[in-house]
Amino acid sequence: MQKITLRLFSFFGILLFAPLFVITFLDASLIEKSTSGFIEWKIGNEANQKIEAIQIPKSSKLEQLLGDRAKEMLAKTDADIEQIKSQLKAELPAILANELAKLRNLDCECRKKWEKKFEAGFLSQLSPLEIQRQHLIEFSRAKYMDIVTQLTLDIRIFLGSNLVVFSLMLLISLLKPKAIQHLFFPASLLFVSTILCSYFYLFEQNWFFTIIYNDYIGYGFVVYLIVVFLFLCDISFNRARVTTEIINLLLNAVGKAASSLSPC
Repeated sequence: MQKITLRLFSFFGILLFAPLFVITFLDASLIEKSTSGFIEWKIGNEANQKIEAIQIPKSSKLEQLLGDRAKEMLAKTDADIEQIKSQLKAELPAILANELAKLRNLDCECRKKWEKKFEAGFLSQLSPLEIQRQHLIEFSRAKYMDIVTQLTLDIRIFLGSNLVVFSLMLLISLLKPKAIQHLFFPASLLFVSTILCSYFYLFEQNWFFTIIYNDYIGYGFVVYLIVVFLFLCDISFNRARVTTEIINLLLNAVGKAASSLSPC
């Protein structure tokens, strides 16, 4: 029964991740379509940060030369900038909706233009004195191509990594039938990660893609999978000695010493 359960779980993981991994290469627009909400949310957040960062450089020398007059000028300029920030924030949803609609069309010439600029390492930013609507448009276009490119790569790494780990677990269960009990430990780790990712994808998509997207949490997930992979390597090449020790420690902690395992 344990053997069947483990193999069915491994097969389910392969069945889940393999088609998705292949589809990301067959349909170039799939990831953009399925992550459109996250991309818009991400660009909106970063555009707001750019708007908030707009300010004029402070000059202590200017203040010394002009005294109170300089302070009056700076105060008026700060007030003007705050007004411009408010206007930009008010226009931002319409700007993003218009520009993203164009960029989602794979045949749009504007897309090809920004792909080339992105590949050349160009990313337009709002500088303190460039408070113009056009700069916000350019930023949204460049950032869109940046996010789509990075997110596509990260999703493929996420799907591919899971596919490799599930495939290895199934393969080891077939080649080393005596290690079935030992395999339940890395399988349980995979089960937890699969359930959590499924929950976030179904109910908290922005969080799910934030985990995958180039982020510290995403790196943490990769480390998590590497740990599972190391357990599988231990079971395959080291007769599960390390895995056995860890499982026995856990069994002893819950008072099940009589059920302790031996290396396979």
